[in-house]
Amino acid sequence: MVAAVFHMPHADEAAPASSASNPPARTSIPSGLPAQDQPAAAAVPATTRIVWPPALTRALAAASGLALLVGIWALLTREGGAFPTPRSTFEAALALFSDPFYQNGPNDQGIGWNVLHSLQRVGLGFGLAALVGIPLGFALGSSRWLSAMFAPLISLLRPVSPLAWLPIGLLVFKSANPAAIWTIFICSIWPMIINTAVGVQRVPQDYLNVARVLGLSSWTVLTRILLPATLPYVLTGVRLSVGTAWLVIVAAEMLTGGVGIGFWVWDEWNNLNVQHILVAIFVIGMVGLALETVLVRLAAAFTYDEVRA
Repeated sequence: MVAAVFHMPHADEAAPASSASNPPARTSIPSGLPAQDQPAAAAVPATTRIVWPPALTRALAAASGLALLVGIWALLTREGGAFPTPRSTFEAALALFSDPFYQNGPNDQGIGWNVLHSLQRVGLGFGLAALVGIPLGFALGSSRWLSAMFAPLISLLRPVSPLAWLPIGLLVFKSANPAAIWTIFICSIWPMIINTAVGVQRVPQDYLNVARVLGLSSWTVLTRILLPATLPYVLTGVRLSVGTAWLVIVAAEMLTGGVGIGFWVWDEWNNLNVQHILVAIFVIGMVGLALETVLVRLAAAFTYDEVRA
């Protein structure tokens, strides 16, 4: 046994024999790595995944949606017919936007003037609704008695169709332009009232208790506590109201006439110019999207994490 131990070859002596008979496979390792960092085996390279920026991803998704819409449109109109093709509509749009602010009379103006007149009516009606609706929402949210008194009236009047208010405006104001502004006012006031009242009711009671202990005036409580705490809700109501106002003005102008994008659409229908109607639809959608985007960004800047949740 002792002889066997003394005559057994060492490990460094046995290695060359085994290497000569069956040399092991070697893995190429970069020379710059230290010995302790060398991998035991070659790793299989993973598939490289391209990470796109979120803004680029959203832009590509939006472009894909528009391309799908235009593709379906072109497919449905390839046989011809009364409905225009995307190409003819695009050519009509180029002709319209080559001179959008021409003016050949009260009933013959460019599409740019019509959009500006509609925005002016929306601004007036929406501004009046904000001046009335936001303070009324603060009052309803602060007083349970006022809230209980006005809640049935709001629930009764809010679902009424916008066009149902237009004859009332024509009867009272005897003119189309004030009647359209009245219709915008009465239809866009409800979201501001409701959202402002909800925001006031969700102000933590501890804030108001501290204000009473400190003996703060009503104006200080309104400007330093209620208004900052309810601002996200107020802006949400404003965002919903401006969308409603832009939706209502098109229908109101179709019935009242005059200058405006709604009247322009109806006038083009009377002229059987469907290409211009489709261009107007895209213009109305783009203006509404721009208004919505601005107000969403504004509301997000003043919205706290607990309100988002």
